[in-house]
Amino acid sequence: MVARIYRPARTAMQSGKAKTKEWLLQYEPAAPKVVEPLMGYTSSSDMLSQVRLSFETKEQAIAYADRYGIAYRVEEEHVSVRPKVSYSDNFRYDRIAPWTH
Repeated sequence: MVARIYRPARTAMQSGKAKTKEWLLQYEPAAPKVVEPLMGYTSSSDMLSQVRLSFETKEQAIAYADRYGIAYRVEEEHVSVRPKVSYSDNFRYDRIAPWTH
């Protein structure tokens, strides 16, 4: 079973950076989820899909996977290409284009 080591991205509903500074080791699903026909519950026989370990650094997560013989793949963190602009920049006096509605 392959584990994925990654740094989670910020959700669209967050303005802060909570829970984005740690690296996670999470197992890939080994079996698909099944819908129970009578009640419609979704279940899985894969218990490792519930395991989610957090580490301070990527190197610690890789060392843990190596120590316990876990196959893994590392997903590098995504870097935002948007410039950091605040709302108050709309009203700067030295703005290139005038701000209008």
